[in-house]
Parts: sequence; C-alpha cells; structure tokens
Amino acid sequence: MKPSLLLPLALISFFTVARAEEAFVPLFDGKTLTGWEQHSGTAEYRVQDGAIVGKTVPNTGNSFLCTAKKYGDFILELEFKVEPSMNSGIQFRSNYYTKDTEVEIAGKKKKFPADRVHGYQFEIDPSARAFTGGVYDEGRRGWLFDLKENEAARKAFKQGDWNTARIECKGDSIKTFINGVPAADLKDDLTKEGVIALQVHGIGKKTEAVGKEVMWRNIRIQELK
Repeated sequence: MKPSLLLPLALISFFTVARAEEAFVPLFDGKTLTGWEQHSGTAEYRVQDGAIVGKTVPNTGNSFLCTAKKYGDFILELEFKVEPSMNSGIQFRSNYYTKDTEVEIAGKKKKFPADRVHGYQFEIDPSARAFTGGVYDEGRRGWLFDLKENEAARKAFKQGDWNTARIECKGDSIKTFINGVPAADLKDDLTKEGVIALQVHGIGKKTEAVGKEVMWRNIRIQELK
C-alpha cells in the first residue's frame, strides 16, 4: 500500500467507528428512572452511584423495570453486577397484557395474568451452572439456548464484578455476548418487538434472600434499520 493512501484510509476508519458510536443512544440517564416503568412484581428499584439497583423483597413474583418504548431490531449494550446468590436477567422483545389473556404458543394455549412480563431474556446466572448470556423465554417456553455446549461463554462471567452484556436482534436472528465472548446464537420469530426490561427474580418466602441486589449501568441501544 502506498504511504499516501494510509492517512485517508485511517480517517475513513475513524469516522466509520465514530458514526457507529453516535448511533447508540442511552436508555438510562444515570440519575433518574425517567423512561422506565415497573411491571409484574414489587421488588425495589432505585438509582445509586450512576446505576439502577434492583433489590429483592419477599412475597412477590418476578419484577421487571421496563422501558416505556418498544424496540424491534437493535444492538443493546450494558454493564451489570449481581450478588452470587441471586438470579436475574435482561428482558428484550418482551411484552405484557393489560388484562388476563389466553393465547396459543407452539400449538398450546397459554394464560397470561394481566401485567405479567414475558418474552426473551438474557440470563444472568451467577450460580455454578453459569448460564449467564443464555437466552430464556420468560413466562412462555423456557430455555431457547442454554450454555451447556459453550464453555468459553460460561467462563467469561466475572463473579462479584461488573460484566458487559451485548444483545443483537435483527429479524429472526438473536445473538448474545458476555464480556465480548459469543454466548447464544439462535433464530426465533415468535416476537418481533417489545420492551427492554431489568429483572429482579422473585424469592417467595425465603427470608435469607431478602435485600439481595443486582445493578445495571451504561445502558445504551442502537436501533437497526
């Protein structure tokens, strides 16, 4: 390559990366829960030190802090940190009904109580199973892509530290990454659009699990055409 071409190519590369970064927009302002609304359960959500913090409470089902807006094709990136004894998740292309509703899924009828969030979930699983980054169909079909055959992704999760999640949805393609390592890769077209949501898993009457926390920060999304 001629030296005279190096500078123009470097500039092109720089501006391409810059435009890609500019395409991301924040979903969380770091200070308030503006643009978010809670559904399903009664776990506690607050903002602390630039992060959204979810805390377990007894006698409630799974809780979800949802975006008011729905998203279809996108790239979502965020950081999360979770206590080792918890289970949590990041919902995407998820929805809820305003009244009790019965629908047919995969040939079977399924009843949804009003306000029950359901849909795709990026699993946050700090247990020994280590399925963080797998895709679970919350409230509907269960596991769509676990990490039994993906040891690299299972080892990528950092216990007790901040982790980076990335979710890519385009058409029927769903891909996830944990700390830059490919996790799930599947095709599914049951739901094409829905909210992003932050889950605090229900703990029932387990008093020893009360007050456990999960945190999310630097939440941003790039909508794809």
